[in-house]
Amino acid sequence: QVQLVESGGGLVQAGGSLRLSCLASGRAFSSYAMGWFRQAPGKEREFVAAISWNGGRRDYVDSVKGRFTISRDNAKNTIYLQMDSLKPEDTAVYYCIANRDFTVVVGGFGSWGQGTQVTVSS
Repeated sequence: QVQLVESGGGLVQAGGSLRLSCLASGRAFSSYAMGWFRQAPGKEREFVAAISWNGGRRDYVDSVKGRFTISRDNAKNTIYLQMDSLKPEDTAVYYCIANRDFTVVVGGFGSWGQGTQVTVSS
């Protein structure tokens, strides 16, 4: 298993940008698919983006396509979520997830981080 720690959240105005990071412990990081989910107040946790172990496969929820970019640096045991053109509806706690299977990550099963708050003001 891996342990995950997110960072980079904060308060930003609509139209602004943030970059989230997720640092993973463990030597097997490069064999894991990784992803981001988010949970807004009163709503269920939803899939945002996922990336395969080598970055060759990526997937996004439709609402963030063209605005968010997921990437990873296996040498640093870190994945990133670059969020541009942020909207108030992007406000949520963002969670990092890891699993050896890309499809399982998209399905929301794996090891989770503690989350980082993103707030977008209008």
